[in-house]
Amino acid sequence: MFLGRKDTSRLLIPLLIATSLGSANAQVATAHRTAGILLGVQAWTFNHFTVMEAVEKAALTGATNIELFPGQDLGKDFPGVKMGPDMGQAATDGFRQQLAKYGVNVVAYGVTAIDKDESSARKLFTWAKSLGIGILNTESTESIDTIDKMVKEFDMKVGFHNHPRTSDPNYKVWDPNYILQLVKNHDRRIGSCADTGHWVRSGIKPVDALRILQGRVVASHLKDLNVFSPDGHDVPCGNGISDVPGILEELHRQGYQGSLSIEYEYHYDTSVPEVAQCLAFVRGYFAGRRL
Repeated sequence: MFLGRKDTSRLLIPLLIATSLGSANAQVATAHRTAGILLGVQAWTFNHFTVMEAVEKAALTGATNIELFPGQDLGKDFPGVKMGPDMGQAATDGFRQQLAKYGVNVVAYGVTAIDKDESSARKLFTWAKSLGIGILNTESTESIDTIDKMVKEFDMKVGFHNHPRTSDPNYKVWDPNYILQLVKNHDRRIGSCADTGHWVRSGIKPVDALRILQGRVVASHLKDLNVFSPDGHDVPCGNGISDVPGILEELHRQGYQGSLSIEYEYHYDTSVPEVAQCLAFVRGYFAGRRL
């Protein structure tokens, strides 16, 4: 069929978009893995800084992967621009350049709201996939049916993240049993974003929670706390009470291949050496197992 110049242009636009999405998706597909896991840093670790600075600091820790979070200032060259679906093309291009400069892949994004409205949710998923993000982490349990449709449409994973238990009886995602009941009848690309530190703060041993959620963990925020208490703070992995070796062993036993983001919520301004210790501990643990 012959196409005039205008008709050809109309076809080229979606083709270029599809090509862009395909090449960007390769980022998570080709990101460096440690024992099959997408080991990296949660940008919240560097929330006192801009996204551009967070990428640089992630590289300084030795990380090759990063998980972004919504609303972080992008950088001084982009005043008023926040990380998220509305950041615009110029800012997105600048961000891609920063990732390439420091050899860092963005593999996950969260904790983010996911709207029940399919068109709003699709905007988020489309943006994330254009950056090569393969995992979205959320606490939007009310949107589970929409999420089920989106993970099938975009072939992405969604993890339900847990913050610490509160006095609010309506806040339930701290409980791994609740998460299991929430996701068990949905697409297996939907599961838990296992925050090990917040489980400890909720009085739950992380290894026990991982066993409850066996096969349904799609992402994790790895923390090691100094005490088994709601008041515990982060320490370098292996120096606390969270049983990081047990966590890593359990993830390996389950054949885990999701993201494992070091989220260090302590010494925010000077945490690079401690985050580097966490990454080294995880790598050393798996190297010691001769995987």
